[in-house]
Amino acid sequence: MNVIRPIERDDLSALLRIAELSGPGFTSLPLHPELLEQRINQSIASLQQASGRFDGDHYLFVLEHGETGEVIGTTAIASRVGMQDPWYHYRIGTVVHASREMGIHNRFNTLYLCNDYTGHSEVCSLFLDPAYRRDRNGTLLSKCRFLFMAQFPERFAERVIAEMRGVSNDAGDSPFWEGLGRHFFSMEFSEADYLTGLGNKSFIAELMPKHSIYIHLLPESAQQVIGEVHRNTRPARKMLEDEGFHFEGYVDIFDAGPTLICRLNDIRSVSYSEQQRLAKVVKKLPPGQACLLANTRLQGYRCILTELPYFPEGKLQLSRIQADALQVEPGDGLRLVPLALTRKRAAAEPDSDGSASG
Repeated sequence: MNVIRPIERDDLSALLRIAELSGPGFTSLPLHPELLEQRINQSIASLQQASGRFDGDHYLFVLEHGETGEVIGTTAIASRVGMQDPWYHYRIGTVVHASREMGIHNRFNTLYLCNDYTGHSEVCSLFLDPAYRRDRNGTLLSKCRFLFMAQFPERFAERVIAEMRGVSNDAGDSPFWEGLGRHFFSMEFSEADYLTGLGNKSFIAELMPKHSIYIHLLPESAQQVIGEVHRNTRPARKMLEDEGFHFEGYVDIFDAGPTLICRLNDIRSVSYSEQQRLAKVVKKLPPGQACLLANTRLQGYRCILTELPYFPEGKLQLSRIQADALQVEPGDGLRLVPLALTRKRAAAEPDSDGSASG
């Protein structure tokens, strides 16, 4: 049984392998040993912080293969972005040029450099080894973060964003970069993206245009990818949209990938999750409904995707294999959410403000 756990210092070589597999355009996992080691240490320190302000915390998790112990994926949460370094996006807007005398009224879409998402939480760094893209491993990697956030909401902002990887080819070339960024940066897309991943962001403000960019003046190839995701990112986008995330017109400044957003309490795996105590551990359980199941510990967080039959309140049972994977015994707290329940109930119930999400 594969299990999510916090990253440890001994996972550095595995994280480097994941970073190499992720390829260009995956900014949050640069192939840089010192920086990845720093991020591991930051995650460990964040989990050790019991109280206070959580502005710069970063929680990094890995997916561990249940039989081999191999790290086969990674996923992360940033408590609040842009609190130490500027957090840039392009906001898609509209300007109108009109002349009553000439009888002309033109609307143009524009891009404007902004920092509007500063202070939001971010789910990020999700990557699964291609050899294990099956058996709902991607679902576990994505949704485990929401049970963690549901359990520790005081560590996160009211709204959560997810930056999606934009369109690029197998060589790492971005049509949007070629149509816009290259005119302002004398470097390749991969180099600019790598520098951003290292935290060297001051050059963005120094070199990017400060005024609105008219989208219709860009090459057609660049226009077509604005707000689109890399082909390998489409399943991740669909999964987030099923959770209630939606697009509000903000894109990455390098590859124009979309940024999705949702209120923390409106994320379906958060709002429909519930906390129970483990009543009993048995040798084996009958088949049941697919569920995300996590313990309620901070430093020893564990999460699995498993089948669980229905139990009345206060009667929750786990098999020995499930309990060992979560490192729990009778009396310990658990947080769970059935996968089908999140879809069924969300489809039947409107959002509190009457708008459509996802």
